[in-house]
Amino acid sequence: MFIRGRPITMYVPSNIQNYDNLKMELPSERLELDWVYGYRGRDCRANLFFLPSGEAVYFIACVIVLYHIKNRMQRHYRKHTDSVRCLAVHPDNVRVASGQTAGVDKDGKPMQACVHIWDSTTLVTLQQIGLGTFQRGVGMGSLAFSIADSGTFLCVIDDSNEHILSVWDCTKGTKHAEIKTTNEAVFDVDFNPSDSNNIITCGKSHVYFWTLSAGQFTKKQGIFGKYKKPKFIHCFVFSLTGDVLTGDSEGNILPWVKSAADTKTLGKGAKETYQIVRPIKAHEGSVFTLCILKCGALLSGGGKDRKIIRWSADLAPERECEIPEKFGAVRTVAVVDDEGLLVGTTRNAILRGSFSDGFVAIGHLDEMWGLATHPSQNIFLSCSHDRQVCLWNTEEHNLDWCITLEEYGLCADFCPSGSVVSVGLSTGRWVVLDLVTKEVISEFIDGNEQLSVMRYSPDGRFLAVGSHDNFIYIYSVTESGRRYSRFGRCNGHSSFITHLDWSKDSCYIVSNSGDYEILYWDIAGGCKLLRNRFESKDREWASFTCVLGFHVIGVWLEGSDGTDINALCRSHNERVVAVADDFCKVHLFQYPCPKPKAPSYKYEGHGSHVTNVCFTHNDSHLLSIGGKDTCILQWKMTRGGVGESRETLASASSTSTSSPEPPAS
Repeated sequence: MFIRGRPITMYVPSNIQNYDNLKMELPSERLELDWVYGYRGRDCRANLFFLPSGEAVYFIACVIVLYHIKNRMQRHYRKHTDSVRCLAVHPDNVRVASGQTAGVDKDGKPMQACVHIWDSTTLVTLQQIGLGTFQRGVGMGSLAFSIADSGTFLCVIDDSNEHILSVWDCTKGTKHAEIKTTNEAVFDVDFNPSDSNNIITCGKSHVYFWTLSAGQFTKKQGIFGKYKKPKFIHCFVFSLTGDVLTGDSEGNILPWVKSAADTKTLGKGAKETYQIVRPIKAHEGSVFTLCILKCGALLSGGGKDRKIIRWSADLAPERECEIPEKFGAVRTVAVVDDEGLLVGTTRNAILRGSFSDGFVAIGHLDEMWGLATHPSQNIFLSCSHDRQVCLWNTEEHNLDWCITLEEYGLCADFCPSGSVVSVGLSTGRWVVLDLVTKEVISEFIDGNEQLSVMRYSPDGRFLAVGSHDNFIYIYSVTESGRRYSRFGRCNGHSSFITHLDWSKDSCYIVSNSGDYEILYWDIAGGCKLLRNRFESKDREWASFTCVLGFHVIGVWLEGSDGTDINALCRSHNERVVAVADDFCKVHLFQYPCPKPKAPSYKYEGHGSHVTNVCFTHNDSHLLSIGGKDTCILQWKMTRGGVGESRETLASASSTSTSSPEPPAS
């Protein structure tokens, strides 16, 4: 095959008599989305709500999660084609609106953003609003249903430079009015709960009060007067008396009231204004969220101080608690019941708890690349650019533990004994962690460049460490993965190591590099490069994660530049191979698929390049991790049947990302 014009030679195994007559079929297995780990709190706001059904609703990547707290079950709304940016719940507490970013397709062409209105009970899409209208997509925190008329209208602010505010009829899906708001960032929008013709927006250095009449907007700006104008107004709510309360970057809660026209000072033509009365210093750092309770009390969430404070209706502090530092600042708060709260944080965690009992949590903050599944248990490990290493349970769907290292991890592998895991870091250092104590029991440095792959031999006697310095370092392993000694070094690649696999007899390695080389190594014979690659054509491999190889030729698109596929993984039963691509998709191919244009099932859900995929020890599930979407998706393997809604057929020669097409053969 050719990548970037470079020929890559692969030898046909002896058991294939007629390569040209090979027929590529779709796999008999399929994937169903089983669980979503993570929450987008780092850069989004007002995106966590509690429904009367007992479910928390929130989003990450392209998926909106409905998590039943008591039953610990998830449902997923998956009709979005790119990353979701905002949520709003209808006054009926059943319908939900969600907006997405526009994004680009695999050819770099912009796609069309829209807002979906859907039923949270049936997950049926009721209305698609503004397809192609919202430039760049819908802004964060930029959706709201009207309340005074029981949710007849939806207001939306897009992500264009002018941050256009538009009002839509929810039933008809038609635009009622629109206006350019400001070139500055806009963080929040909402209808006045007693008058749907009044809308408020806030953001960088502004609070605007909009009045809609006969399809036209008029604007009044909030007057700060003698008070210092904050750099950012992050959020606002309406009190039960109708006053507006804003939270800002100075840590203040500012009550706003409508003042009569000042005709004495400004003359006869003066108009009424909105002004501040009695500012309240609430938090150290920003106030990121405000939430009104049914009794009229107020909750505020702080940035720098990480506090949640309860205020009486007349804004006297009543109770407070502090979120642990490891979870970050308070991004949003949702009320569960009289005592219970849900809290979304800037470190992508959702916490559940109360002022009395404290809070417990889930999530990764930064780009993820490292992923490994345990050889015999239903657990997996992930590592990320946020320096966190997390151990997850696929049955309980929870985080077993999480530790923070001095540098960030990029790759990992469990020792076959199952008691330790090795993590390769960004500096050439790698550590061995005890799964029970979470302590570092061994630590080594190989070169001074990042490590890209860690792989134990099937018999557990060796560990191979692939580095960006072009070498593969081999270690002897004893005491069930607790003692290591340098055995040798594989020297022969002319670019950085990307993937490697061991033979079933633990004697040989096959490796890929950044310049699309496939090399074979005799480890037992002294880490020698095997010059005659023909001799390795019938060798059986314990795992198959190398993206270049005869058995996976069919996973590559025509005209690929070599970086389109980030990772792949063969199932343990050797029936299918899963592929993580650079276009937010997970593919499932039959294994082997040694001919070009092999057909596959294609699955959407990630909102960023998919960096890694890995099957659990018994092939019951597949794990996929996103890069910048910080999302882990757990897919259930099923046999036959009809695929789910976000599944499409895809030929490896196809460039389509939406419409199903007949498989190529």
